[in-house]
Amino acid sequence: MSERGDTAEPLVHGEEFDDILIDQAETGLDEDDRLKPEFLTAVLDAVEDGDSEAARDLVSPLHPADIADLLELTPSERRGAVAAALGDLVGAEVLSELNDYVRDDLIGALAPEQVAEFAAELDTDDAVAIIEDMEEADQQAVLDAMEPEDRAAIQSALSYPEESAGRLMQRDLVAVPEHMTVGQVIDYLRDNQDLTRDFWEIFVVDAAHKPIGTCQLSWVLTCPRGIAMADLMKREQTLIPVDMDQEEVALRFQKYALISAAVVDGSGRLVGMITVDDVVHIISEEAGEDILRLSGAGEGDINQPILMTVRTRLVWLVVNLGTAMIAASVVGLFEKTIEHLALLAALMGIVSGMGGNAGTQTLAVMVRAIATNQVTSSNTMRMIGREFRIAATNGSVLGVLIGIGSYLVYGQLGLSLVFAAAILINNMVAGLAGVLIPVTLDRSNIDPAVSSAVFVTMMTDSLGFFTFLGLATIFLT
Repeated sequence: MSERGDTAEPLVHGEEFDDILIDQAETGLDEDDRLKPEFLTAVLDAVEDGDSEAARDLVSPLHPADIADLLELTPSERRGAVAAALGDLVGAEVLSELNDYVRDDLIGALAPEQVAEFAAELDTDDAVAIIEDMEEADQQAVLDAMEPEDRAAIQSALSYPEESAGRLMQRDLVAVPEHMTVGQVIDYLRDNQDLTRDFWEIFVVDAAHKPIGTCQLSWVLTCPRGIAMADLMKREQTLIPVDMDQEEVALRFQKYALISAAVVDGSGRLVGMITVDDVVHIISEEAGEDILRLSGAGEGDINQPILMTVRTRLVWLVVNLGTAMIAASVVGLFEKTIEHLALLAALMGIVSGMGGNAGTQTLAVMVRAIATNQVTSSNTMRMIGREFRIAATNGSVLGVLIGIGSYLVYGQLGLSLVFAAAILINNMVAGLAGVLIPVTLDRSNIDPAVSSAVFVTMMTDSLGFFTFLGLATIFLT
């Protein structure tokens, strides 16, 4: 490990910096212009003209994540040609940053040996992300082309359930026994070139390779060499079981403000670590999934094949059609009442619509609370009472406003009172449904984000119509 003094050479010499500026001036693009339509068009035109060198010159200054974005922005029918023109610029890091569907397209055009070469350059978790969705025969061909050590690590990761800590973790970490001193650890880190270079803390293990503490790298670098790791380390730590769901992993990182955490197997032995950069991706992914599931839009990935997207959305649209028919049948029960007072037909949609909005608000809060483990068996009843009181208060205010407004417009006191009462009752129904439906689904091991909205909408529409038209039948006819 080299050391730098105050007289160290700059990372970029003056002449090199001038060359960079000249290159940017020649392309006519600065940082703000990259990945804008003009830049994408310039790259595509260069590829279409067969000028691979020009395309590479444009793309080479980009970060791997930006190159991944460039490929995702490229029309699917031209993506293969662009990747071929860019050559080794589309490397392992770019593949790890790509959208799943785009990556699958590109990997399908590569030989197993190329995929194996890319996977060997990545951390285990990123390599697994590339390989796990491949067809079994293609996956095995890639594994056969890998070095035995890399193959064993990938196969071990693939043996764990999808979206578990075992799939997410990295196997490259630094672990030392507790009897080592700070000086011995520093020498060990400097003398072993095969150690990972991406770590923030050192795990201290006992003779059975079970983690007994952690030590931040900064502590090691700032403490006297003679201090024992057992005296320096922090014994309290958050251990992640290897089979824990990735969403629960993300919640632990968020709750305890972790930078990295040890992953242990069933016997408590250290088998890997998870770092915060992987967890940030999981948090974003899980949050997006819940939002899209609430709307029945599936994954909502713009790169997902059209037929797959149609099939996902159509299922929930058909379910919604069924629930709409139930609501329509409720209206049919009060056909004579509507004939007697046609104004009801214009107003009943307001009752169901207001209830639906109130239910959606409560549902969004509850689904998030369930996803973040804020709802437990000990506070479920308190949450139900809280949301019911909120719904009753909102319903009362809205009922008064709507009652006064409808009386000023139509001048019918009876109709205004029925209208106000229906709004109040349907808001309370919406509040209860928005709480009880996701909680019940969750207790039944059904994802509440997927199907709650359909049932809440059915409740607010059906009971909204029934309440409004029922009260009108009793008091106005």
